[in-house]
Amino acid sequence: MPVPAPPAALDDSPAARRREQRGWYIYDWANSAFYTTIISVFLGPYLIPVARTAACAKDFPGVPAERCSADFDNLVAANPGLGYVDVLGADIRPAAFFGLITTVAVFLQIVVLPVAGALADHTGRKRELLGGFAYVGALATMGLFFVEGDRYLLGGVLFVLANLAYGCSVVVYDSFLPQISTPEERDGVSSRGWAIGYLGGGLLLALNLVLYLQHESLGLGEGAAVRICMMSAGLWWATFTVVPLLRLRNRPVPAHETTALRSVGGSFRQLGRTIAELGRYPETLLFLLAYLVYNDGVQTVIGNSAAFASEALKLDKTVQITAILMVQFVAFFGALAMGWLARLIGTKRTVLASLVLWTAIVATAVFVGEGQAVQFYLMAFAIAIVLGGTQALSRSLFSQVIPKGREAEYFSLLQISDKGSAFIGSLTVTVALQLTNSYRVAIVSMVIFFVIGFVLLVMTNLPKAIRDAGNEVPQCI
Repeated sequence: MPVPAPPAALDDSPAARRREQRGWYIYDWANSAFYTTIISVFLGPYLIPVARTAACAKDFPGVPAERCSADFDNLVAANPGLGYVDVLGADIRPAAFFGLITTVAVFLQIVVLPVAGALADHTGRKRELLGGFAYVGALATMGLFFVEGDRYLLGGVLFVLANLAYGCSVVVYDSFLPQISTPEERDGVSSRGWAIGYLGGGLLLALNLVLYLQHESLGLGEGAAVRICMMSAGLWWATFTVVPLLRLRNRPVPAHETTALRSVGGSFRQLGRTIAELGRYPETLLFLLAYLVYNDGVQTVIGNSAAFASEALKLDKTVQITAILMVQFVAFFGALAMGWLARLIGTKRTVLASLVLWTAIVATAVFVGEGQAVQFYLMAFAIAIVLGGTQALSRSLFSQVIPKGREAEYFSLLQISDKGSAFIGSLTVTVALQLTNSYRVAIVSMVIFFVIGFVLLVMTNLPKAIRDAGNEVPQCI
């Protein structure tokens, strides 16, 4: 009986790696449209009125729809037991519906992402899984075009599905980083990917905002314009995903893993073993903890920036939207610049320097004057400079301190830990607002996250973490 030939070795020449890297960058360009157009700008403000329309039809059928929507809060105040929508038998206020489905989406990611990561590592089918998750997410996003009238449940289901697929695809995408770059190339590759993502997401958002602001001259209603913008994010995601699927290559895995661990059940068992083995990598755990703390600060500042602009600075929507656009394009150059700086002074020093800058930027929130749009733009510009680089270089560092063959599993742990800890920053803001009723104080309270994250990162022995994981220590770390 002939012995099957071993799989041919992949071409790992610099030219082959560059080809894969260029394809890898394009997936960030593709999926960033979902985050910027859907999550950051359009879906929440659109879906809440859809839910309100459903509540009006159910509880105030005698009130004309337009009047009910405009006077909804007063109608609810006069009828405290009314004004809810039904979600699986629970009465939910329309204003809380988007927050509810976001919470459900995050919970499902915590459950599913580790399984997706383990499945990717131990079947060796990363490219196929990346494509599957991407196209499920893109199709669900395109389906948002059909969310109108009172179809709030359709919108909720499609968003949860798209967000879950997005998270799974990012886990698989990130896990390619150690496979398509050498340790010395890692910072530059990660930074360029993050930068191109900002550029792609920003470009589509700019086009969509032109469509939205000019909808009347184009003969479109406001709702129709929003639905077209949301559908375009799915089309953008689906179209550009073709490039990485053509460029990226699967890596062979040991034969016993391709057979015994191909199933989801096998992936669950392997994930359990990986979690149990985390104690063997204490420095990796310390870096992960540092990242979770300072990244929680980053995400909370970004998530509350619009509320800070409107509540503390009394700035209108136009200023907020143009600031979002500016951040997207400036962050492109910021990520590239910090990648360049990492080559000069080391990745760890660059991330530490970025945390110092984050601390200084957040502290200036106390001094930004009410109605001062220019000061807000300057603050947003400074954030954009450090935003992409902080995250891209952190991803690069994490890829150095995880064992080979477990990339997707570890990146899934990074993602779910990030999701699971996100409530801490939000809770801090909530407590600060409760005690002071000041968004300035709430934003400044994020300083503690950057300070603690800085200290934990200083304590992390990165060369030891890299060696413990069985990897080569780069010359400049």
